[in-house]
Amino acid sequence: MDLCFPGQACNLWGMSLGLPSRLPDRVPTVKDLLAAGERSFSFEFFPPKTDEGERQLWRAIRELEALRPTFVSVTYGAGGGNRDHTVSIVERLAHSTTLTPVAHFTAVNHSIRELRHLVGRFADAGVRNILAVRGDPPGDPMGTWVRHPEGVEYAEDLVRLIRQSGEFCVGVAAFPYKHPRSATIESDTEQFVRKCRAGADYAITQMFFKADDYLRLRDRVAAKGCYTPIIPGIMPVTQMSTIARSEQLSGAPFPPEVAARFEAVAHDPESVRRLGIEHAAELCQTLLDEGAPGIHFITFNRSSATREVFQALVPAIV
Repeated sequence: MDLCFPGQACNLWGMSLGLPSRLPDRVPTVKDLLAAGERSFSFEFFPPKTDEGERQLWRAIRELEALRPTFVSVTYGAGGGNRDHTVSIVERLAHSTTLTPVAHFTAVNHSIRELRHLVGRFADAGVRNILAVRGDPPGDPMGTWVRHPEGVEYAEDLVRLIRQSGEFCVGVAAFPYKHPRSATIESDTEQFVRKCRAGADYAITQMFFKADDYLRLRDRVAAKGCYTPIIPGIMPVTQMSTIARSEQLSGAPFPPEVAARFEAVAHDPESVRRLGIEHAAELCQTLLDEGAPGIHFITFNRSSATREVFQALVPAIV
């Protein structure tokens, strides 16, 4: 049986990986950086839709760059939209910053030929880190998934396609609760393990708000003989509307005991924000104490809350 183990060797430019991070003569991969043995911390951005949003994005990137994150990722947009914008942001990150970029990559509305072309664009830009997710249907994230007639059906197929296209480090998504389209937690776990066996080097979770959700996921995956590193995805709650938004984005119910803490201060926006920073820092600390390989912060293109949580965690990370 094929098993997934952390630290397995792969090759980039013909060189063995698992060496110290940020070697000067090649592009580092997330797998390199995780294999170096240090805690990973990273930030997620999304392609903005307006000029002001674009300015805000690059302000956040420059402010967070100073924290020297392990890597940063750029999402693909709802329903596979903003493809070209995602590619251009990742290219700019690769060429004009010190950051290691990870490009989100989905199968939505793309033929295999188009997918291979996009992988080639990333390669031409010097990008060797890709996060493979099947993606949501355009218009209605919970709508019926329809495969492109010349495309791929599952994220594991996308992983194989990227692997066949060159020497890339491939990440995948993990769901602490379960994917909204998975019938059961068991079937969701099986699907995740298949992605890993298809060639995934690591995973990043959808956002969650209880450490036990992550720990149960890790235990379920390990019980299947799969030990691919799973990085927790964390989003600080900075306003009450974030709770409803998190449920919409993740497809998972917000924990009622955590919601009760926020409801107690819902009348005071500043108290909500302070509690959100405190809760996120507590959650991250617990995860690191339990052996999580790092933290992936979902920023919504803002740096302030993320920096505050990170600063509270600096001793744990370094």
